[in-house]
Amino acid sequence: MANQLKLIFLGGVGEIGKNMTALEYGDTLIVIDGGMSFPDPETMPGIDVIIPDYEYLLKNKHKLKAIFVTHGHEDHIGGLPYLLRDVPTPVYGSNIAMAFLEHKIKKNKFKEAKTNVVKDGEIIEVGPFKVEFVRVTHSIAGAYAISITTPKGVIFFTGDFKIDHTPVDGRKIDLARIAEIGTKGVLLMLQESTNVERRGYSMSESKVGESLDNLFNENRGSRIIVATFASNIHRVQQIINCAIKYGRKVAFSGRSMLNTVEIAQKIKELKIPEDRIVDIEKISQVPYDRLCIIATGTQGEPESALTRMSQDEFKRVAICETDTVILSASPIPGNERPIYQVINNLCKKGAKVVYEALSEVHASGHAYQEELKMMLALVRPRYFIPVHGEYRHLKKHAELAEKMGILRANVLIPELGFCVSVSKAGLKQLPTVKSGSVFLVGDTESEAEDMQIRKHLAEEGIVIALVTVSASGKPQGELDIITKGAVIPDNVIQELKDAIQYKLAGGEYRELNQEARQKLIRKTMSKIFYNKMKRCPIIMPIIIEE
Repeated sequence: MANQLKLIFLGGVGEIGKNMTALEYGDTLIVIDGGMSFPDPETMPGIDVIIPDYEYLLKNKHKLKAIFVTHGHEDHIGGLPYLLRDVPTPVYGSNIAMAFLEHKIKKNKFKEAKTNVVKDGEIIEVGPFKVEFVRVTHSIAGAYAISITTPKGVIFFTGDFKIDHTPVDGRKIDLARIAEIGTKGVLLMLQESTNVERRGYSMSESKVGESLDNLFNENRGSRIIVATFASNIHRVQQIINCAIKYGRKVAFSGRSMLNTVEIAQKIKELKIPEDRIVDIEKISQVPYDRLCIIATGTQGEPESALTRMSQDEFKRVAICETDTVILSASPIPGNERPIYQVINNLCKKGAKVVYEALSEVHASGHAYQEELKMMLALVRPRYFIPVHGEYRHLKKHAELAEKMGILRANVLIPELGFCVSVSKAGLKQLPTVKSGSVFLVGDTESEAEDMQIRKHLAEEGIVIALVTVSASGKPQGELDIITKGAVIPDNVIQELKDAIQYKLAGGEYRELNQEARQKLIRKTMSKIFYNKMKRCPIIMPIIIEE
């Protein structure tokens, strides 16, 4: 029986995040991306990271020859350190993607991986596969579409992309090469679906630069604080350029921001004169109107720099009327509440707050409908599979493909675990493989042996924190810690009480609603439990107002 070309969906379909797809032919298996996602702390307390269940790859590790990365975002590389720990495999991707991956591996203290930096248009041959990296534009440097020539035909992965004709670094999407690949014939195309519900075209990243320039010009008398995604190097570069233009020093705040800037400078993806950088610990030496702080916290993350600033917990920055705060990002679905809580807190302290609803300070890195249609028109695949989206996105994308002339019978909406045979005769669904999510507990940068895989939270026990506060929000009397199914040493109990008391003493606590208060207490306790006991019990804060 002739070898089948099989496509196995291990992540990134029916969900946003943890993208991972495998291609198998004979005794050769390759993987496209290996991402992670973050849990909802309300429904998955104690869980820090979610990665794909890659048991199929472990069972077939003798076949796994290479991993190819489309770009360096966490939802595409975040799960690779764990896979590489279990199955050492060569990895190929752009310089920034490989630099980010190497940093994650080093911080986790895993063994070094065999990373290989590729250039635009480079072709890597692995067994029966010829893998070509085709330049695209996205919200991170070094993004690629991947065209794979197989014995059955060409499989084209768009990766995450947008069609930006005026990118910040001048490296436009290679539409000519994509059209050439399409003209030669593409058997199957897999295209990202993130923004399939948005009509028209996405805004150019350069337009964000113009908006930022205007804001810097209009707020010359203010200290300017800009929060953005650390991985969006082009956005960070534009902020730096504005700061330099208007005579400001630049300080970076937030661990991920500091790490990213260091990596990007090292590989020359970010350019900033050393004399324009000021350490965040020394910003008091710089006049307010000559300072720009670039920080993390666009999604209202509890421990991020901007959130701590909004709660008066950032010792070097006290927000006041002379501050202009710019949120240069859009809310990830589900994050709206904590983001607006941060905005409200900043406004209460007198700061001028600028965000996407008020100004063009963010541009999506994902293609809108017209860009998706253009890619479909250029590639002209016989068969089509939408990926990188929740089910509603995939269904909408399938309908879009049909409007572009692809037969309905030639479109497949995948689910996790789908195994599909691909040939000119069609797409044939084979028996599904084991798939799903693996939940990791602990800091993503902890040592490997500190990582615990948890599938049953109940095994860790339940801890109830009973907190009594006055009508004004001040703590009253002794805190009670009640446990069930978990034995906790007295010293840890005392540390929990001290930490909660410290949080309650902060003035910002009284400004939070009940849900936000509970979330703050739960986060505080979770960290202590893991650091001290490597345990993650279910935590139930109960707040009683007197």
